[in-house]
Amino acid sequence: MDKNTQIELEAAAFRQLVSHLQKHTEVQNIDLMILADFCRNCLAKWYVAAAAERGIDMDYEQARQVIYGMPYNEWKDKFQSEATAEQLAAYERKQQSKL
Repeated sequence: MDKNTQIELEAAAFRQLVSHLQKHTEVQNIDLMILADFCRNCLAKWYVAAAAERGIDMDYEQARQVIYGMPYNEWKDKFQSEATAEQLAAYERKQQSKL
């Protein structure tokens, strides 16, 4: 496979992942962090870093709008729930297991 085709496939997979996360607002970032060790905010940070590597001026909030499909504060108000004690404990265990 040539490099351009690989990049196109990776970009398509990324777009599908972002679309999937935008459709599944019931999946909380804390759940993603516990299970996969990344969340929507991580994707936004990686997006900003990729833009910076290419000399593209983009801030974190702009990247979060790309990932969330709307301004982050709007998404948070509509869809984010407070993390439960169980979720926070699971997240802490995940973090401790990395040490």
